[in-house]
Amino acid sequence: MLLSGRRTKDEHAAFLKLQRYPHRVQLYRIPPIETIHLEEFEKLAIERLKLLKEVESAGIKHKRGSDPYEKAMDQAMRKTNLLNLSFENEGRMEEKKMQEMFSQRRADHISHFILRLAYCRSEDQKRWFMNQELDLFRYRLMKKEGVDVPSFLKAENLVYVPISEKERQEKKDKLVIKGQVKQDMAKQTEFFKIPFVEALDLIRSRQVYLEKGFAYVPSSDLVTILQGYYRSLLSQALAVSARALPSLEEEDRVVPILKNLSNQYLGDSFIGASGKGSGKISPEQIDPLSRESFPLCMRQLQQALRENHHLKHFGRLQYGLFLKGIGLSLDDALRFWRTEFTKIMEVDKFDKSYSYNVRHSYGKEGKRANYTPYSCMKIITSNPPGTGDHHGCPFKHYDGDILRQRLQAYKLSSSAIEDIMKLVKEQHYQVACVRYYELTHKIEEAGFSLQHPNQYFEESQKLLKNN
Repeated sequence: MLLSGRRTKDEHAAFLKLQRYPHRVQLYRIPPIETIHLEEFEKLAIERLKLLKEVESAGIKHKRGSDPYEKAMDQAMRKTNLLNLSFENEGRMEEKKMQEMFSQRRADHISHFILRLAYCRSEDQKRWFMNQELDLFRYRLMKKEGVDVPSFLKAENLVYVPISEKERQEKKDKLVIKGQVKQDMAKQTEFFKIPFVEALDLIRSRQVYLEKGFAYVPSSDLVTILQGYYRSLLSQALAVSARALPSLEEEDRVVPILKNLSNQYLGDSFIGASGKGSGKISPEQIDPLSRESFPLCMRQLQQALRENHHLKHFGRLQYGLFLKGIGLSLDDALRFWRTEFTKIMEVDKFDKSYSYNVRHSYGKEGKRANYTPYSCMKIITSNPPGTGDHHGCPFKHYDGDILRQRLQAYKLSSSAIEDIMKLVKEQHYQVACVRYYELTHKIEEAGFSLQHPNQYFEESQKLLKNN
C-alpha cells in the first residue's frame, strides 16, 4: 500500500500507527501486547467466533472456489467489523480511513489470539480452529477485487524469487502440467522454485513439476504454498499456547471466558413463553408438535417420556427447558410432567421429588435464575448420556445402527439416511440435523445454520405457517 503526497501531522500519526499492521492479511506471528478491557476482550472473541462459524457453514454447504461459496463467504465478511477487505489502491489516504483500517486490523489481530487461546485445549478444538482460519486466510488472499499476494509477501518478509527467463525457456516443456498450465500460458506465467517440502499439497495432486528437490510453482498456485506455510506456523503456535495454559489457570477473570468460548451459543436466548419469537403452547399440543416441528433430540425425549412415563435428571432438564423456550408456561409445565409421571407414581411423590425442579428451571426456586434452553453445542459437548438416559444429541451420541433404525422409523428413504450418516461420520452433527430438517419438511435447502433446538422449532413453525 502506498500513501503518496504530503500529509498533515494527524495523517502522519495515523499512518505510523497503521504500520503496525502493514497488510490486510496477517500471519499473526507476534502476540498483542496492549491492555484491553474484559468487555472488549469478550466482544472481539465472540465477533471472530461468529465469523469462523459462518466460514465453516460456507465450506460445508458449498464447494470451495465455487460461486455459491464465494457468495456465502462475501456475506459472512459483511457481517463482521473485524476485517478490512476492500481492495487497497495506491494513492493518498485520508486520516479517517487510516484510523478505520487500523481499528479493523487491530481487532483482527487481537481476536485471532484470543480464540487461539480458547481453542488450543484439545485436538478437536485445534483442528476446528485451524480449518476455519486456513479457509479464511485463503479467501482473503484470493479476494476477487485483486490477488494481493505480492504486497503480502513484502509485508511478511517472505522471499519467493521467480526463476530466470533462461531457466524458464530451458524447462518450458516440463513446466506445462496437463490441466494446470497450458503451453501458451507457460510463456507468460511466472514460476517460483520452491523446496519440495513446502509444496507437498501441490505435489500430492501432481499439479507442479518436480526436479532435484524443488517444485516449480506457477504464480497462480502460490497461495497454496502460503496456506501450507501458515498451517505450519499456526500448528506450532497452538502447541505453544496449549503449553502456556497452566500459567493462566489462576486468572479467574479471563479463564472462564476462554473456557466458555468453545461452547458459546451466539443467537437468541429463547427464555420462555414471553421470550423473543416464542408463542404459547399447551400440553395437549406437544405430541403433534413433536412430530412436525421438534428436532430429533427433542422428538426422542418426547417419545421416551410417553413410553416410560419418566425421564432421568439430565433428560428432564434438557427437555423441560426446551419446552419452556417454545412457550410452555410454568403451570402448564407442572401439569404436563405431573400427568405423565403419575402414571407410574403417586401424586404426592411427584410433588415432593419433582415439582421443585420444574419450578427451579422457571426461576421460581433456589437462586431464582431464569434458565435458558440448551444450545446444540452444549448438548453435544456436556453430560453425555449413559445407560437408561435419553438426553444428548442423537447424531453425536447414538450408535450408528440405532440412529439408522430411528430414521427408518420416521419413514426416511435409504438415500436420505445415507446423506445424514455421511455427515455424522464427518462429525458435522448440526449440519446432519439441518439435513434431517430438510428431509422431514420436504425442502431443498433450509436456509439457516443450526445452533439451537429452539431455533429448529421456530424455523419449522415459520415454514409450516407460510405454506
